[in-house]
Amino acid sequence: MEKDDIMQIAYDHEADVLYLSIGEPRRALSREIGDDVLLRIDPETGAIVGLTILNLSTRGKLDTLPLHMALHEST
Repeated sequence: MEKDDIMQIAYDHEADVLYLSIGEPRRALSREIGDDVLLRIDPETGAIVGLTILNLSTRGKLDTLPLHMALHEST
């Protein structure tokens, strides 16, 4: 499995922020796509490299975080 195929999800309890990274976390531009939801985009390629959700605790249960899962293309 390649590092670019890994999705990492982390939750910062103190900041109440969920970070989702596709591949290794890296610098990116953020574009707000909803209330407290930021899409992270690689500035060189335009590829989506992550998602950040602010104030996550206001959206539902958090008892299953953190998660680690692999992404696979459907065939």
